[in-house]
Amino acid sequence: MYQKQTYTVDEAKKKLEYYCAYQERCHKEVIQKLKSMHMIPQAIDVIVVHLLKHNFLNEERFAKTFVSGKLKIKKWGKRRLTLELKKKDITKININQALTEIDNEEYIEIFNDLAEKYHKTLKENHKLKKKKKLADYLLYRGWESHLVYDKVNELIK
Repeated sequence: MYQKQTYTVDEAKKKLEYYCAYQERCHKEVIQKLKSMHMIPQAIDVIVVHLLKHNFLNEERFAKTFVSGKLKIKKWGKRRLTLELKKKDITKININQALTEIDNEEYIEIFNDLAEKYHKTLKENHKLKKKKKLADYLLYRGWESHLVYDKVNELIK
């Protein structure tokens, strides 16, 4: 017979300290983790307060790390970054703060590299279809539409 694992508040604190130290986490992820550990709401509150007090959990730091990582690794634009942070219940203030940390020159450079690399892989012969494929790809990744359409028209004449 399967016995579901139970944790004391102190055991759960230690486990979550490690969970947060390993990688930046947002409140929502921490709460989901605690719920998956079958912790009661009062214990969840105590543990979250402990993590905040000891700086294991910091939403502003999470947002900045998330934005930096997803921009450089997944090459997401500001619209996609904002959407994904909203899904994680990050406050508008923290989202805007994280987005202002982006270096504009680096942002445009990443965008141009991504657009040019993808453009080279397109096998489409029809000019309009090719434009649509490139635009859809960049828009899906969350790049601003004015950037996308300017670049598409520059690359495909």
